[in-house]
Amino acid sequence: MTEQMHLPAEWEPQSGVLLTWPHVHSDWRAVLQDVEPVYMEIARHAARFEPVVILCWDGEHRAHVAAALAAGGVPQTNVRLFEVPTNDTWVRDYGPVTVLQNGTPRLLDFTFNSWGNKYACDKDNRVNGRLLEGGLFGETPMQVVDMVLEGGSIESDGQGTLLTTTSCLLSPQRNPRLARRDIEERLRTLLGVERILWLNHGALSGDDTDGHIDILARFSGPDTLVYTRCDDPQDGNHRALARMEEELRVLRTRDGAPYELVPLPWPRAQFSAAGQRLPASYANFLVINGAVLAPVYRDPADEAALRVLEGCFPRREIVPVYCHALLPQGGSLHCATMQLPRGVLE
Repeated sequence: MTEQMHLPAEWEPQSGVLLTWPHVHSDWRAVLQDVEPVYMEIARHAARFEPVVILCWDGEHRAHVAAALAAGGVPQTNVRLFEVPTNDTWVRDYGPVTVLQNGTPRLLDFTFNSWGNKYACDKDNRVNGRLLEGGLFGETPMQVVDMVLEGGSIESDGQGTLLTTTSCLLSPQRNPRLARRDIEERLRTLLGVERILWLNHGALSGDDTDGHIDILARFSGPDTLVYTRCDDPQDGNHRALARMEEELRVLRTRDGAPYELVPLPWPRAQFSAAGQRLPASYANFLVINGAVLAPVYRDPADEAALRVLEGCFPRREIVPVYCHALLPQGGSLHCATMQLPRGVLE
């Protein structure tokens, strides 16, 4: 039988979602009181729809998280706590990427070098192996891949098309020995994709991932792209996002038709306490079974963003989660999570 490899779209059935709970050994230590409530809301809402696996630093931290979840009314029957130390909490980028091989899930453990060796990542890069050794994935096999790749840098339509950015995947700080054609060949082989759509433009101030696709443009269906658009010509992000929009108009579906393009509203500029511009993006939503968890920022554009997502995912509940506390560390809701497709946890 011919081997069929498939990279699921995020809206395909899932067995659960991963979270790494903030802890004092991470950059969150000074603001845990602000960021823990965000993780509580993500866990509470996600657990209504599917199992949630939460990674904790150690036994003491696990007990703390368990008590916090109980106090927050999170259903314990749909939550699993796992002890594994981490440098940071952005599990989207160091968690396993799941492909389906002839319909059976297979985990890919790509190398994580903290967005081009920007920060410490020795513990994060060992998470997937430790979870496998600890039995979290059961009989699901895992392949260690000698290539740097973050989950937030790729977006799948579930039909063989991958959307990504040149600024991230071709960054010399990630895979300096691999040319573009080498990266494309590996992605086709490992992920089973047939087409790779590259965006050369698009960036948000305050983003230190070198342009992850999950803050810029996302598939909401095989023929639809929902994307970040800046409608303020005076904003420093306007030029790059306008050029990205031009690129999106040129892209074609597998059938050769233009994509239906759905712009997301532009939130007001948000800043850290130190005055740094933060990468607020409504594109950083998470699709789970029966719902879409949508980041909001107590901004006038929040309601409009939720309406856009309602139109993109009409058969799913749109659940707003206030995520401003995540932004000072450079990410939002999708960055803090990693979905596990059906079959991984069973």
